[in-house]
Amino acid sequence: MTLTQLQYLVALSKHQNFTAAAEHCFVTQPTLSMQILKLEDELSLKLINRSTTPISLTSAGKKIVRQAKIILREADRVKDIANQEIDYVGGEFKLGVIPTIMPTLLPTFLASFSKKYPEVKLILKEINTSQIIRELHEGQIDAAIAATPLHEKKIIEIPLYYEPFVAYIPKKHKLSSKKLIDANDLNLSEVLLLQEGHCFRDGVINLCKANSSDEANSFSIESGSFETLIQLCDKGLGMTLLPYLHTPNLKKKQRQNLIQFSAPPPAREVSLIHHKSELKMKLIKALEKEIKTKIKGAVHLKDVQIISPLLK
Repeated sequence: MTLTQLQYLVALSKHQNFTAAAEHCFVTQPTLSMQILKLEDELSLKLINRSTTPISLTSAGKKIVRQAKIILREADRVKDIANQEIDYVGGEFKLGVIPTIMPTLLPTFLASFSKKYPEVKLILKEINTSQIIRELHEGQIDAAIAATPLHEKKIIEIPLYYEPFVAYIPKKHKLSSKKLIDANDLNLSEVLLLQEGHCFRDGVINLCKANSSDEANSFSIESGSFETLIQLCDKGLGMTLLPYLHTPNLKKKQRQNLIQFSAPPPAREVSLIHHKSELKMKLIKALEKEIKTKIKGAVHLKDVQIISPLLK
């Protein structure tokens, strides 16, 4: 039995397809199939149901995969200990980032981080919070950047910055004359929201919940992007809330529709999170330092009201 065979089995359990698993592992499909067969022969167990579409694990296969993930994580720990002893910052690092943070935060630090640590192969995955939590537990990613607190016992959160909410209110809207806005001014039924699955949506709902109304609009609009919500607002279809870092690049005319919240402003806490097993901590600390250095001064670091990203 080899670590490589266990890696192939875990990949096969994830992709449920020999060709896709082989591509993920950067080997040919016959090579992966042969190694899985060798593993089954050595264990005298059938691990894969090959007659199903997609393929599935047998009962024994599921148990072996659970143990294989533990073994592979511990093997990574051995490599990590060695890297720390020789003060090495490099190798593959898988980082998950939620969609509402990816386009605004990455440009601030990615180029400088890659230049400073050229031996790090940074693999970025744009995934939502629930998938981040699952993949951290399963060891599929090394760390993530997400809105917190998440209240997960086995996940460590390192706050990076606090990003205030900003209201986007077109001139014809009844709230457009306000110089500052307050959560009490907002009616949830009148706020355009992101689609389900976005934690920023849940944060907006938490902020506005006290002022939700049973009176619904004649339409309901949800979108997967802030850009679409802004365009809809510009067409007179309502108002929305944005994270601060999404506002500097708006057109000059659009920036005139921004209204800040009164102090302390509602904000999301953005953190670098990782599993409590603390693998690759040298690289995680390097990433933390680089982000904090680049983001300093761009957003609030204190004196905010942190809004939970988890729907209450």
